[in-house]
Amino acid sequence: MSDQQSPWFMPAIFVGGLVFGLGLAISGMARPEVVLDFLQFDDFGLLFVMGGAAVVTGLAFFVATTVLDRAPLTGTAYARRVKEFDRNVVVGGVIFGVGWGLSGICPGAAYASVGIGNLPILWAIAGMFLGAYAQGYVRSRLANTAN
Repeated sequence: MSDQQSPWFMPAIFVGGLVFGLGLAISGMARPEVVLDFLQFDDFGLLFVMGGAAVVTGLAFFVATTVLDRAPLTGTAYARRVKEFDRNVVVGGVIFGVGWGLSGICPGAAYASVGIGNLPILWAIAGMFLGAYAQGYVRSRLANTAN
């Protein structure tokens, strides 16, 4: 296979996002109150949605990396991305968890929530963008002062 990206790459991403959003909407996970019920141990539906997604994804990756030598849509070789377990992982995870708990929504579900008509969630999405921008800004400033 060549190292060229398939012309089906972007349409496949679109269809994947469409299926993802549809699944979140049908399961009710695009509604912040359902997610908050999960976080308060009142409704464990999210556990089954996430568990089902993890099983399907795990099987797909296992089969693809066992049978194929390259990703079918990108043409790139499969490789492990090793991420160190460092302070940034812990701090970022804690901050993400606090934000998730306060808003009752995670990023993927936030976009799907807009699709089901929950327009006030746009405030949470704006907050996610501002938080990510602030982190990037601070990190680049720290890198510039270190040089």
